[in-house]
Amino acid sequence: MADNPWDEKMDDKLQSTLDKAQEGGKREWRLIEKLLMGLHAEQRRSRRWGIFFKLLTFAYLFAILAMFWVGKELGHDVLVKEHTAIIDVRGPIADGEEASADQLVGALREAFKEPKSRAVIMRINSPGGSPVQAGYVYDEIKRLRGLYPDKKLYAVISDIGASGAYYIAAAADEIYADKASLVGSIGVTSAGFGFVDLMNKLGVERRALAAGEHKTFLDPFSPLKDSERRFWQEVLNTTHQQFISQVRAGRGDRLKGDDSLFSGLVWTGEQALALGLVDGLGSSSMVARDIVGQEKLVEYGSRLSPLDKLIDRLGVSFSKSLATELGLGNLGALR
Repeated sequence: MADNPWDEKMDDKLQSTLDKAQEGGKREWRLIEKLLMGLHAEQRRSRRWGIFFKLLTFAYLFAILAMFWVGKELGHDVLVKEHTAIIDVRGPIADGEEASADQLVGALREAFKEPKSRAVIMRINSPGGSPVQAGYVYDEIKRLRGLYPDKKLYAVISDIGASGAYYIAAAADEIYADKASLVGSIGVTSAGFGFVDLMNKLGVERRALAAGEHKTFLDPFSPLKDSERRFWQEVLNTTHQQFISQVRAGRGDRLKGDDSLFSGLVWTGEQALALGLVDGLGSSSMVARDIVGQEKLVEYGSRLSPLDKLIDRLGVSFSKSLATELGLGNLGALR
């Protein structure tokens, strides 16, 4: 018995549908496979670039560290050969300040020790400060001049070299200033305020407990006794005499004035030259060029490291963006 034509037609349609479904499934799988292969390739490319940038970053950091350590080992010889060393004495001379004894003594030792520094210049722009800090620097200058007798130390005053700043300058071989610089103020001061009468008017009672009869003698809320005033004046006078003694030892017979030199007055550079407080008029560059004979100036003391200089040149925003893109976190960690 022959097959039913209707059944045969239905079988053909079913087979055709199955074939089309199978072909459609193959195309979908091919698309999925192609998509997965593309994603995999993109991931590999991304990983390669990530590795490249990280290697580049590490090379960059190692180069900076190499610059830093080479600069630290070789000092200023990285940039220059023979030169005139210059040290800034800027601002108040006090512990914790830029012109503290620790900072200045370290810079002076480094400058004197460097064989390629022909001479040392202290570039002074300071109203003075602690007599103790100034005394430390003065004594160290004397010691270094004894250790390196062939290396001269010059003090050059710019705007002002007064009180403790002049104390330091007096230890130099020679002192120079501009004709309008303020020089001198060889004296000692101690100032404060007293509020005793104001407190009485306001009806405020001061309650200060201390062990020691004069422990609170500088308390601004307590009356100052005549005996305590005389005592403190003796302390100031003693410190003043120490100051005068060191200036006389440093300047010697170059001083031409009378005792008014030590009265706390200040003079212009031109007046100071006539009084023997300075040896000449001129700037740091003039001293280096005309007196030392080596106009190349190299700064010693507190200064930016090679790492800090490079980061500053690149710019803070650029450096932060670079660090963020490369997954290095906060740039502050580099410092």
